[in-house]
Amino acid sequence: MRTYILLVIILMLISVVGIYSAALKVSPFNIDFPKFYNNLCFRRRRTTRDRIAVHGYPVEHHHVATEDGYILGVFRIPHSHKLQNQNEYRPVVLIQHGMMGGSDAWIYVGPDNGLPYMLADAGFDVWLGNSRGNTYSRNHSSRSTFYRDFWNFSWHEIGFYDMPAMIDYALDTNGQGQKSIHYVGHSQGTTVFFTLMSSRPEYNEKIKTAHMFAPVAIMAHMQNKLVRAVAPCLGHVNQWSHLFSSREFLPFNSFLLTFISFLWEPLPRIICVHFLKKFFDTGRWNLSALAEGFGEQPAGCSTNQILHYMQEQQSGHFRLYDYGTRKNLEMYKSEQPPDYPVENITAIVHLWYSKNDVMAAVEDVLALANRLPNKVLHQIKDPRWEHDDFALNLEIRDYVNKPVVEIIQNFERIKNEI
Repeated sequence: MRTYILLVIILMLISVVGIYSAALKVSPFNIDFPKFYNNLCFRRRRTTRDRIAVHGYPVEHHHVATEDGYILGVFRIPHSHKLQNQNEYRPVVLIQHGMMGGSDAWIYVGPDNGLPYMLADAGFDVWLGNSRGNTYSRNHSSRSTFYRDFWNFSWHEIGFYDMPAMIDYALDTNGQGQKSIHYVGHSQGTTVFFTLMSSRPEYNEKIKTAHMFAPVAIMAHMQNKLVRAVAPCLGHVNQWSHLFSSREFLPFNSFLLTFISFLWEPLPRIICVHFLKKFFDTGRWNLSALAEGFGEQPAGCSTNQILHYMQEQQSGHFRLYDYGTRKNLEMYKSEQPPDYPVENITAIVHLWYSKNDVMAAVEDVLALANRLPNKVLHQIKDPRWEHDDFALNLEIRDYVNKPVVEIIQNFERIKNEI
């Protein structure tokens, strides 16, 4: 069956190439295939903006420039169409995705369960971030994605440059004189928060509450089998990690993702759900949300982000990127990269974690918590809760999203009473 499907896809691709070459009156052998592959589309791809708008919410697409020239695509739900509260005070909330994800991941579960919608309906000004290099953030003032210098960044640069740019832009655009925000991050979205707040501690003053879903910083006890298998090689500076560095990984590709969507979306929902039940069903995930993700994820990242995590797993430390002894001495004045001073994080940090998370082990979360001066621990009661349950679990509203909204609302209520 798999061979048959692959054959059909290959034949379709050959047919499309033939049509394309005939239309241009050129030989198929003279086609620039990388360019052709990346630009061919069957239809316009739906964006975060399209997906939010279909539910009736007002939505904006902004472009945010960082200090080092990257241009980030950020989406905003400025108010709720249900509340009609556009002229009222609306506290800012910034929500940040994990590695290889994007803003789309937060909205697949729909307006009844999705955190962005719930926050908008609770009266907040909601911003959905996208880190450099993903689907919505592939532009730079002077660098092209075709060259390695564009991809020469890890999650350190995302934390140090992207996050403050989005925080400042959201506060300025809100226009209500607000000085601080609420923050929600998942996986890498937590790592970049810890990076920013420890490296540029002045930004702690701009955080009201922070909510870390599956917090990833210290990785000594993480149990992901693939990472533990590959990290002994790629988690150290050697010829293999050098060859792997500064490249695009699982890139967003307009042809491939659109092709998947083209095959997927015409099918009746009942067929899609049946397929997912057969191959992906855990009995715990929102299969409609998972279906929405086909053709949209992964959203791309730099290989340096992966290498940095591999280094974390091998060292057992939450520390800056390891460039090797010579460059470390140049950059850090030490042979080993320094640890992030997470003791500098004075903002209120809520850590949401679980026993069954192979990426964020309980021991590592607690080790980090011991160094944070102002934290609140929330262990998910469901013993089977996994890393991706924070995005797809059928009970995500009750286990995570509703409590987060209530905590943020209570903060605002107490602040107003004072």
